[in-house]
Amino acid sequence: MSFSDSGSSSSGGDYKNFRQITRERLLHEMLRPDKNGSSKSAWKVLVMDKFTVKVMSSVCKMSEITQEGISLVEVITKHRQPMTAMEAIYFIQPTEANVTAFLSDMNGKSPLYKKAFVFFSSPISRSLVTLIKKDLRAMKRIGALKEMNLEYISMDAQGFITNNENALEELFSDEENHQRADACLNVVAKRIATVLASLKEYPFVRYRAAKGLDATTMTTYRELIPTKLAASVWNCLARCKQIEDFPQNETCELLILDRSIDQIAPLIHEWTYDAMCHDLLNMEGNKYTHEVPSKSGDNPEKKEVLLDEEDPIWVELRDAHIADASERLHEKMTNFVSKNKAAQLKHSSKDFGDLSSKDLQKMVHALPQYSEQIDKLSLHVEIARTINRTIMEKGLRELGQLEQDLVFGDAGRKDVVKFLSINHVINQESKLRLMMIVAAMYPKKFEGEKGQKMMELAKLSGDDVVAVNNMRLLGPVPTESKKSTTGSFPLKFDVLSKKRAARRDRAGETQTWQLSRFYPIIEELVEKLSKGHLPKQDYPCMNEPRPTFYSGSQSPSASPGLPNSRRTPTWARRHLSDDGYFSDSVLGRASSGFKRKGQRIFVFIVGGATRSELRVCHKLTEKLDREVILGSSSFLDPQTFLTKMKQLNEEEEISLDDIDI
Repeated sequence: MSFSDSGSSSSGGDYKNFRQITRERLLHEMLRPDKNGSSKSAWKVLVMDKFTVKVMSSVCKMSEITQEGISLVEVITKHRQPMTAMEAIYFIQPTEANVTAFLSDMNGKSPLYKKAFVFFSSPISRSLVTLIKKDLRAMKRIGALKEMNLEYISMDAQGFITNNENALEELFSDEENHQRADACLNVVAKRIATVLASLKEYPFVRYRAAKGLDATTMTTYRELIPTKLAASVWNCLARCKQIEDFPQNETCELLILDRSIDQIAPLIHEWTYDAMCHDLLNMEGNKYTHEVPSKSGDNPEKKEVLLDEEDPIWVELRDAHIADASERLHEKMTNFVSKNKAAQLKHSSKDFGDLSSKDLQKMVHALPQYSEQIDKLSLHVEIARTINRTIMEKGLRELGQLEQDLVFGDAGRKDVVKFLSINHVINQESKLRLMMIVAAMYPKKFEGEKGQKMMELAKLSGDDVVAVNNMRLLGPVPTESKKSTTGSFPLKFDVLSKKRAARRDRAGETQTWQLSRFYPIIEELVEKLSKGHLPKQDYPCMNEPRPTFYSGSQSPSASPGLPNSRRTPTWARRHLSDDGYFSDSVLGRASSGFKRKGQRIFVFIVGGATRSELRVCHKLTEKLDREVILGSSSFLDPQTFLTKMKQLNEEEEISLDDIDI
């Protein structure tokens, strides 16, 4: 029995991305018999808790788990039947409740399983280790006891969450509850540390500093959130350094931010395919439900599909502008019909009786592949049509233009008043989002009578007004704002001009598509971090980098001159084969086409991250030749963010799963 982390190094050989490493550690290091101790049983039971079920399902299919010898998956909190002839693998959080339940399973004269191999998702406390060691009967039935350091949920190849859904409310509430907020940050820090431990990465820890740290200025808890989280992560990393093969010198960079860094990103209409799917379609996570013709010919049936990295069309188009995505889908469908043998025969004028045996043979050979491919293409064509129809019905083009003009300083409050006066198409949600953007841009003006009249013009409900007023909890302190006189752009919105700008157009980037000017703040921050230009006074480092670090981590591709005519990363573009479909697999592209050329950059946003921020990480990975990984307490779609802002001051019951004792 050993308490260790037999991690997988990310160096050497073909480079494996964040998601691949997570998947392989679960399947090979934990479930594979020759890796989990001395298990000789052909079939085993896998026991997990509610959180580790999410960890596992985010990267592994049930078929893959079964291939590793798992015949049954159980939840530790539910009543289970004894299977004394079988061995069990436990993948659980190291909580007192889980450890007590595990010991109850394995002690006594009649244990539930023949033997147990226990893998904890994060470091276990000494008190719980002592509790296990005291149970001598259970100890005899334990084949392995290890810390896996896998307490995070993978969202895609470059994104993860710590599953702290209520972090925004717990950290930014007007009624500051420091005990609850500290507990939240400690859980988040522990889970961030498991990401770094799993990937064997020891970071330079940078964080956004509180403004105005002097004797005359009162600093609120909210301003100290990144500072406190950075300190907590730093403490967790001290234990990581005890893991075998964990680097003792810095190998990457971690930038810790909170949701107040960019109030606009969760609100503005983002015009990429991924963002519009999560904004305008009724999706649950990555799950999309649509109607398909029934086999019986009766009423259409509902079918659930996942829009994730197993779908090559999704991978290619997710970061493309919706207009670009629509054009490419039309091109793909045309190409597919013209090149695929089954499609040609189906659309030809020949009857089956007129077909030669050779034609029939080609058609039969192509039909299974044809069916799968046409289903995927048809799905995305349908989604794109639904999005474009919704854009027209809700008047989002005009609204989107106003939003971007506001953010870039080309429009002001008078333009908003005029828009609201003459536009009667946009719905209440769109009006609320617009008002919240204005409140972020003009915090002083919006507190008075002018702001009240504007909200009355928008016909906001009482809950909507609460959400607008709560924007002040995320915004900078108005009295600290100063008008910029330098070439650098301030990350403050309350500058002293009639028309204010929250962004400047990025030099050297040509926008082919309308309404694609907007970019999240983290795009500038990550680029500055990669070049070593991030201001130390605003973003201090817990462990100061060596002078040679940045010069060594930069790559030639970070220089100007990369093609930017389309915002879709070049690595996401795929080639059509002769049958009108894709010739390479997702896993093949990920392992062979994605090479590591520089130190990883981790960006963590506590309080929720957006689709646009994930898109930026995809883009910068290509541009900087460094894998940029985005982490957050949760991912926010606009509707979720609005709901949270309405409830920010309400007292909520805290789930034990959120506290994680």
